Amino acid sequence: MKQEPQKVITKKGERFIIPIGPQHPALKEPGHFEFAVDGETVTDATVRLGYVHRGIEKGVESRNWVQNLYMLERICGICSHTHAMTYCLGVEKLAAVEVPERAQVIRLIVAELERIHSHMLWLGVAAHEAGFDTLFMYTWRDRETVMDLLELLSGNRVNYSANLLGGVKFDISPQQADKIRQGLAFLAERNTHYLDVVMNDMLLLGRIRGVGVMTRDQAEKLGAIGPTARASGVARDVRLDAPYGAYRMFKPKLILETAGDLEARFIVRLREIADSCRLINEALDNLPPGDLTVRMPRRIKEGETISRVEAPRGEAFYFIKSNGSDLPERIKVRTPTICNMGSVLALARGHQLADMPMILVGIDPCFSCNDRMITLRRPDGEAETWSWGQLCEYGIKAYQR
Repeated sequence: MKQEPQKVITKKGERFIIPIGPQHPALKEPGHFEFAVDGETVTDATVRLGYVHRGIEKGVESRNWVQNLYMLERICGICSHTHAMTYCLGVEKLAAVEVPERAQVIRLIVAELERIHSHMLWLGVAAHEAGFDTLFMYTWRDRETVMDLLELLSGNRVNYSANLLGGVKFDISPQQADKIRQGLAFLAERNTHYLDVVMNDMLLLGRIRGVGVMTRDQAEKLGAIGPTARASGVARDVRLDAPYGAYRMFKPKLILETAGDLEARFIVRLREIADSCRLINEALDNLPPGDLTVRMPRRIKEGETISRVEAPRGEAFYFIKSNGSDLPERIKVRTPTICNMGSVLALARGHQLADMPMILVGIDPCFSCNDRMITLRRPDGEAETWSWGQLCEYGIKAYQR
């Protein structure tokens, strides 16, 4: 779609607005950005989200607790285990059920494999945006290793479906553990190479060093989380701040950088891959014996709770409310991208327009994760929030045309 700059008349004179998206080569998922520019310098930025809204939060209110597990893990293809685990932790807390230790450790192993998968996928995308397609292709070739390991365990490469309410679906045999160790040894070696490339390749450094700098104070003020915040020196990691499941037994290292630029965000994610390899090996060496599941009640007693998990992109947050039936009354999901998106808009000002794709990719955005509602802007400027019924009616009419 060809998009022409818009000339906007302001009180101070004329300025140009560059629209990008919702479909654009620089975006891997639909989103609409508008950058006000003075020459090549960005002076203001806005974003419009909601293009992949699927009504999941409303949909889960008409499905039972077990059915919702499969719907919620499809919020995000990369973080499917994170969403399923966060949901399970909340429901198990409401039901006062303690999951067996072996199941908790298996959840940790799959979560850290997912973190490696997510960070390597991001590294390839970021390299592509920087014009470094050799790094992109090598990274995605090596990413196949961790996807093969996840398939070995679960039978699936994307939606692993490892969780059950009250435990996990599959065990890890000694033979599978050996294959995981071999795969991790290969990935750790490759990760060391990629870290050397990121810290020493002058062409790549020209695109990432000193670009998109966010100080610690800015990160705190903007509410940044995950690797984006840790690259600015913010010591925040849910696995350490509020340990859950097997993270009470196996402690991750807090990976911090203080430069706050794109280079720091590369370094944090690559060092987190190395720590995830260490953590998985430690968990495999100390996998406790025992059952994989515990019995869960069909109806969850009345109450409400929250659950938090450190997803690859930052904190995933669930609010869960039960009215005592076999259906949830309300589930609210907050994902990391929506927390980090504010930093993109703030950091855009003063940078060159050509830096925008790299600054956006620096937070590892996932639009499918954060689109939970849709606000329509009518031509007269009025905003309107639709109900579930209105959205269904609109969809039915759209397909009848």
